[in-house]
Amino acid sequence: MSEADLDAAPDGVEEGKRLIRLGGDTGLSLAQRLSERFERLTWRTPLHTLRLRGRYPLKLIAVPTDPIAGDVGRGQALLDGRLSYRGERHDLDMLDFKRRDWGKPFAAYVHSFEWLRDLATVTTRPVGAPIAEALTAQWLGAYADKVDALAWAPELWGRRILLWTAHAPLILSSTDLVYRSAVLNTLARGARHLDRGADKAPAGLKRIAAWCGVVAAGLLVPGGDPRRSFGEGGLARALASGMHEDGGAMSRSPAELADIVGLLAMLRETYAARRLLPPPAMTAALAKAVPALLGVTHGDRGLASWQGGAPMAAETLAALIDATGIRTRPLRQPRDWGYQRLAAGSAVAIVDAAPPPVARAVAGGCASTLAFELSDGAARLVVNCGGALAGQATLPAALLQALRSTAAHSTLCLADSNSTAINADGTLGRGVREVELSRQESEAASRLEASHDGYVRRWGFVHRRQLLLTGDGRELRGEDALLPPGRSGGGRRRTDASGFAIRFHLGKGVQASPTADGMAALLRLPGQDGKGGALWQFRCRGGTLAIEASLWIDPTGRAQPTQQLVVTGESPPGGASVSWTFKRAI
Repeated sequence: MSEADLDAAPDGVEEGKRLIRLGGDTGLSLAQRLSERFERLTWRTPLHTLRLRGRYPLKLIAVPTDPIAGDVGRGQALLDGRLSYRGERHDLDMLDFKRRDWGKPFAAYVHSFEWLRDLATVTTRPVGAPIAEALTAQWLGAYADKVDALAWAPELWGRRILLWTAHAPLILSSTDLVYRSAVLNTLARGARHLDRGADKAPAGLKRIAAWCGVVAAGLLVPGGDPRRSFGEGGLARALASGMHEDGGAMSRSPAELADIVGLLAMLRETYAARRLLPPPAMTAALAKAVPALLGVTHGDRGLASWQGGAPMAAETLAALIDATGIRTRPLRQPRDWGYQRLAAGSAVAIVDAAPPPVARAVAGGCASTLAFELSDGAARLVVNCGGALAGQATLPAALLQALRSTAAHSTLCLADSNSTAINADGTLGRGVREVELSRQESEAASRLEASHDGYVRRWGFVHRRQLLLTGDGRELRGEDALLPPGRSGGGRRRTDASGFAIRFHLGKGVQASPTADGMAALLRLPGQDGKGGALWQFRCRGGTLAIEASLWIDPTGRAQPTQQLVVTGESPPGGASVSWTFKRAI
């Protein structure tokens, strides 16, 4: 069944108004931060060392299949003698696992042993095993007997257990019995470390990863039935606290949701290796997560750019979904997950219609409320810059921080400020607390109206955005309005004019040309075989249109130069309104 067929199927879209609130705009309390630090300090104590002691396994009960393909480029780099991840590269013969100057993404990639998947994708066991075993032995020499705050982080141990067991043929082919014993003994110690530490990992993706490791160890390490039962209960709690009822991640990050889906798909294969059924809580979470993830995909079947993630490539996402064994249609109207999906003809529009994630649920959240992305078939017409958390290591830190701002998203920005504050320490501060949403569906059009209160406290305006996608998918009409407190309640009244800018960041390869009257632009979409694609026209009323430079973070984390349409104006105390239209001409 094609995506168009799935989108055309009835999906229970609920019409009418609703109010979406996500509680709290504060991060972890002082007591919680102290508790986390104290827990890590206890890892260095003799008592914790005693807790890690126990029977050492002689072998694994089973070896599950890793259902997710690795990255060919990174795998080839390993064959060439380098570890490479998001623009950071290190030669294997110069690698020092004790280094502390690696970037966080690279360090997590190395210590989680995700590189085993990449290596297994590009080579055979006889060729790959010597490389994998040499790196594993080096890691064991540094950390097998040392409980380190980074290398022994619960979320990394969870991933490491999944990857060590799935790729056991690569790291346990050696005839060196001392080395093999060290691998299995360290795995058992890591499982005992997780028994006490999994629930101490931050809620969300990291805690889910940790508990997946506990369950996998319970399934694959001899004598693990009590651990399996204990782990299944912990995983159920982690899924309940890290995911919304509609299947979305608490962080509201599609990239993190894809990661959760991947972890659960791996764990599902671990159960299959033992010829056992996964617990109902895990099966239900996966069944909800897949449609939520598909709901933020475009016509090219790739992932959209939200909450700092890069737009996962279509083939990567397709392989991930296939690994789950779940076939379903995209979720079009979630609640807390917040991404409303409008689809008609060859057009797909995805709208952020919920407050940002609470600070304690995510590090690096974005001020993207009421932004949208629009695609026409395989071409992305309007995007967000994206990539704040997934950019290459070579990108400047200031740029990565700027990618989290409201101005880096396709929405209205008032007084050059963010709709939700981004604090100096990187957390999200005050801003959007409520989003009021109304949606109507008919054969003629899908209509969405949403408003947020992110500018009320500081500037005295509510931002309301209305979108209408026609039934043939050839026209998206929009209106952005700034409404004063007297018409929407709350906030303080303005006595002077406030400048605003409505930005529409254009997809890679979209060529924008202004019309003679300066109120419209022609947009040529990229085509295939060097030929131009479809032609769209943008027209606005109520502001001044300009075409400016922009950038887009691609699936590899690299910055690609693009353009943006910027409609500027000033709102008097009584408010302002700008209407605009994207219309397919050819």
